[in-house]
Amino acid sequence: MTDDQRAASGSGWRRRMRPVGIAANSTVAWAFAVVFSFPLIWTFFTALKPADEVFGTHISFIGSKVLWSNFVDAWTQVDFGRLLLNSLLVAAISTVLTLVVASLTAFAFARLRFPGRNAVFLLFVITLTLPSEVAVVPLFLGFDQVRLTDTWVALILPGLFGAFGAFLLRQFMLQIPGELEEAARLDGASTWRIFTGVIIPLVRPALSVLAIFAFLGSWNSFLWPLIILNSSDKWTIPIGIAGFTTQTGTQWQLLMAACVMTIAPVVIVIAFAQRQLVAAIGAGAFGGR
Repeated sequence: MTDDQRAASGSGWRRRMRPVGIAANSTVAWAFAVVFSFPLIWTFFTALKPADEVFGTHISFIGSKVLWSNFVDAWTQVDFGRLLLNSLLVAAISTVLTLVVASLTAFAFARLRFPGRNAVFLLFVITLTLPSEVAVVPLFLGFDQVRLTDTWVALILPGLFGAFGAFLLRQFMLQIPGELEEAARLDGASTWRIFTGVIIPLVRPALSVLAIFAFLGSWNSFLWPLIILNSSDKWTIPIGIAGFTTQTGTQWQLLMAACVMTIAPVVIVIAFAQRQLVAAIGAGAFGGR
């Protein structure tokens, strides 16, 4: 057999095996999807069970009755509509402001030159190693002194200056060729114009990733809202659903129904942003130099 015949045979074998590889990869992906989605499936079916069958002796997905009324009870018992509106408002404001603050910070560390830039950035990144609980007491005392406790300002403000968003965008901005910035300066563009007209359009995939993380972080936040908010009309969903646990026990079927309704907006956000998330990973949003 000649070399050309061997090459043709090998190429044909690879073409025949390609559908098998794709099918195998799809099977493995679906298997992992089922495993990781099992808690969500169990939560949904538990939300439909009668109260006395949540911890029954027989393990089953579906109870003797399918009670869609559990969702209605969960909605009305803790005024879920108000909690949902508060969480959406806080998460939306936090996400927008986080994108603004993180993009400005990342631009300063990535594209501007000033003494001690790398040392300051290193100290900035080191804050990622500190647990958020360390700052709870100082933050509360500070907001209490300026009389901002029990306000949404105190609820939103601390989350805007985390190092993760600035680090993520900086790594992405470092991959942008410096020639683009130099060309813009030769055309008379100011630093602000370069930031808004050159850098920001090129880091949109990374901004989408950061928006998802910022939204999820604000949406799921429990400890800080629990400490800083006193008025029930300002509570967010994580605090509100804790109301299903009382001194007499936990209403698990209503708690699971509330969890399902809490997860739904997050699933919708991720579903719409999935393409941007994949594009960001492919473009190197988690890379840098």
